[in-house]
Amino acid sequence: MNDRAVSILDQYDIEVVRTKKGRGVILCESRQGLYVLTEFTGSKEKAATLNLLLTQLQENCAVPVDSILKNKEGELFTVDADGTKYMVKTWLDGRECNVKDMGECERAVCTLADLHQYMKLEGEPLPDSFPVFSLQKEYERHNRELKKVRRFLREKSQKTEFELFLNSHLDFFMEQAAEILEDYKSYGNLEKEEEIRQQGILCHGDYQHHNILVTDGQMAVINFEKFVLDQPSRDLYLFMRKILEKSNWTVSAGERLLKAYVQIRPLSAAERINLYYRFAYPEKFWKIVNFYYNSAKAWIPGKNMEKLQKVLQQEPAKQQFLDKVFRTL
Repeated sequence: MNDRAVSILDQYDIEVVRTKKGRGVILCESRQGLYVLTEFTGSKEKAATLNLLLTQLQENCAVPVDSILKNKEGELFTVDADGTKYMVKTWLDGRECNVKDMGECERAVCTLADLHQYMKLEGEPLPDSFPVFSLQKEYERHNRELKKVRRFLREKSQKTEFELFLNSHLDFFMEQAAEILEDYKSYGNLEKEEEIRQQGILCHGDYQHHNILVTDGQMAVINFEKFVLDQPSRDLYLFMRKILEKSNWTVSAGERLLKAYVQIRPLSAAERINLYYRFAYPEKFWKIVNFYYNSAKAWIPGKNMEKLQKVLQQEPAKQQFLDKVFRTL
C-alpha cells in the first residue's frame, strides 16, 4: 500500500498522531484509538454484510474481533481518485498465534469453534444472490488447470530441472485429484445449496495464524474480509493444514486439534466428510503448480523445488493421517 493512501484518513473523524506500515496495511495511532487502513475489494453489499457480522460477534461472542469505522459520510469504505476502495478498522494490538506451540494451536481451534456458533446472521437473512461456495466446482477447476499444465509441459521442448521433476510426478497427483473428486461427487448430497444457505453459517475464509492474535491473555480474530457462505469445516481445514504441514502430518497433532474443536462445536456427518475430502485433495501440490504456471517461467525460484520435494516427502505421512484420523468415515 502506497503512502498516498494515508490521505484517505482525512475523511474520518479521527485525529491521527502517527502512522506506520504493516503487513499490506497502514497502522494508525490516533487520539481516538488504534486503527488500520486497508484496501477493500468487495461491493457495498458485501461491506454491509461484513459489518452486520462483526457487529453481531461483538454483541454476542466473547471472542474479540475488529470492527469497521464509518467515514464522515457514514460509508463503510472510501474510494480514492483512482477508484481504489479503502476501509478503516479498529486495530487489535497483539502477537500472532504461535504455530509451534500446540497448546496455543488448540486454543485457536477452540476460538474458531466459539466463533462458528455466532456466525449465522440473526434477523436479517443473506440475500439469495449471495453465493454458496462449491468444493466440487473448486476441485473441477483445479483439475482442469492441472491438465492444462501437463499439456504445456509435454509440448515444451527444453525443460528446466524443476519442470522435469514436476513433469515426472504430475500423473500421480492428477490421478489422485481425479479420484478424490469422483469419490466426493459420489456422496451426492454434500452440496445441497439450499441446505447450506438455510444453515447460513459464514466462514471466516482466511483463518490462519496471521489473523489470530494473542492479546491481553485471550485470542482475538481479525480480517474477516474473505468471509464466505460455506461449511464451517473450511476454516478448520485451513488452520489445521498449516499446522500439520509443519509437523509432518503427525497423527497425534491432528487428533488433538480436531478434538479441541468438536468438544465445543461437534461436526455433523456431512461436515466431517467435507473436512476429510479437503485434506485428501492434493491442494498443496496444486498450489505449487498454479504458482509456477502463472508466474514468469524464465526464472523459477529454488523454493518451488523445495516445496515440491517436501510435498512428496510428506505424502506417506499425510496418507497415514487420513487413514487414522478419519478411519470411521
